[in-house]
Amino acid sequence: MRSADHPRYQGYDIVGDIHGCADSLRSLLALLGYQKRGGVYHYHDLRRPRQLVFLGDIIDRGPQIRESILLLREMVEAGSAQVIMGNHEYHALAYTTLVPGSDSEYLRAHNASHNRSIGETIEQFANYRADWNDTLQWFYQWPLVLQFEHFRVAHACWDPALIDEFARQYPQLTIDRELLIEAADYQSFAARLLGRTTRGVSLLLPDEQTILSSDGYRRRSFRVKFWVEDPACYGDIEFQPDKLDASAAGSPLSNRDREYLPFYGPEQRPLFVGHYWLKGQPAPLRPNIACLDYSAVKEGKLVAYRMDGSASLSAKQFVWVDNKA
Repeated sequence: MRSADHPRYQGYDIVGDIHGCADSLRSLLALLGYQKRGGVYHYHDLRRPRQLVFLGDIIDRGPQIRESILLLREMVEAGSAQVIMGNHEYHALAYTTLVPGSDSEYLRAHNASHNRSIGETIEQFANYRADWNDTLQWFYQWPLVLQFEHFRVAHACWDPALIDEFARQYPQLTIDRELLIEAADYQSFAARLLGRTTRGVSLLLPDEQTILSSDGYRRRSFRVKFWVEDPACYGDIEFQPDKLDASAAGSPLSNRDREYLPFYGPEQRPLFVGHYWLKGQPAPLRPNIACLDYSAVKEGKLVAYRMDGSASLSAKQFVWVDNKA
């Protein structure tokens, strides 16, 4: 797999899910030492330049979605930032792409749940249709994952087998319309790849139980940790804001469940993800895994990690701003 390192940069600052919080992004950039030069944010110290790496989910939910996209695009085109695809960008492409041969059915159904998820984005781009269409085409240029010499980034999960095969088929690590269409078949390679990489890994709850999540959705499944070696029960791998009840947490994992789960081992280079709506004080999940999504759009924190090349992550390297919008 090609390396995303650039010889010009001596360090990287990895930023979690923005979700239209442009003011918080500006505050975080200032805290990290990025200043506008020629109208675009660059690291202030030209002798030791750093680059930003964004973990996706720039759109949806927040009050300044179009503004966030414009800020990001300026930085990416100037070379001061890179960005990978989140599930909200993936879903936006599917929501706006017709099923082949249909003039009214989309790859992502226009139902109440999906309409609500993308609603703020559609509304804020309503008077800028050309910008929205151009933004959708730009999403195809966002890599699904990136690998650097000292770390990796994926929006939600790094499944080694799936990503190795993707890199073999798509060396630029970007998806195209054909892969997007293939992903509509939930049994396809594309569906497994895009689902796991941008949404993470989920298991069905036992005995047809459901969870009413904090964002108002009723779910039949729960998100799981993909870095637990030899888990015994659901509680060992539970990873979501909404806790399983005691009976579900104690339910034993079947052999089929264990085979279904990917595993990111402690010997792997550090991995950064977003997606998971964490709360509290930012800290590594494990010495080589960190989540940088701390619910910025829900009055949480917009979080970055200052990567120094160490193989062991440190809580001291997290930087954040509180979002009170």
